[in-house]
Amino acid sequence: KNIRRKNMTQNNMPPAGTTPTQRPILERIKKLSNAQLKYIAFISMFIDHFNKSMIYPNLDSGKLLYLSNFFDILGRIAFPLFAFMLVEGFYRTHSRWHYLGNLLLFGVISEVPFDLFTTKELMNWRWNNVMFTLAFMLVTIWIVDVIREKIGDEKKWLWFLISIPVVALMCLLAMFCSLDYDYNGILMAYFFYLFRNHPFPRILFGYLSVVKEPWALLGLGLTLTYNGERGKQSKLLNYLFYPVHLLILGLLRFYFNI
Repeated sequence: KNIRRKNMTQNNMPPAGTTPTQRPILERIKKLSNAQLKYIAFISMFIDHFNKSMIYPNLDSGKLLYLSNFFDILGRIAFPLFAFMLVEGFYRTHSRWHYLGNLLLFGVISEVPFDLFTTKELMNWRWNNVMFTLAFMLVTIWIVDVIREKIGDEKKWLWFLISIPVVALMCLLAMFCSLDYDYNGILMAYFFYLFRNHPFPRILFGYLSVVKEPWALLGLGLTLTYNGERGKQSKLLNYLFYPVHLLILGLLRFYFNI
């Protein structure tokens, strides 16, 4: 019985007979699947983009300003969740090359809708969409992971030291390419990778990577609710949501001359 209890504890499982109220708080709040977190992120993203495209241009000092400020808060939930799920996807995907290819493909597909949404231009290279940011984030943690595997965790200090210039270079490239969230996204993915199994350092360093966005703490906090399950979701919808909703908002800007 003691051996069984020890093994269950080592696997982060509560001992047999443990009631819900006796389990650690962090275990009790793990209620949301990858799919549920993803759809929360989609709703947050849409609110943020609707706010920026439809409300920002019409702001005044009245009630609309309060609504816009509230939407700004809700809109900060999305990116930490997407960064978190990117790192989880890095570990769980059947093919990292295929994962990277999808991000780049939909980055290309999303660029015109993104430019219509942001600048009302068909192509604007001064600001590029978040799919490319996610691709850069994936490449960053992939390189770091390869270095880690080559050196081994016995010399953790060495692979960590080598990873610093890698991350710095990717941050510079992200800024050079004018990616959405530029170096902030690279840093967040790196910290989520480093502290994947350590939730509080993950939240602390994730917050420091986007410290100029204090309400990002809402999204960072929601990562604590992840239960490790994929949940029911559509891969096609996951990728199409971003370009399609940007295209709709971009066309609405043209239609209403906003």
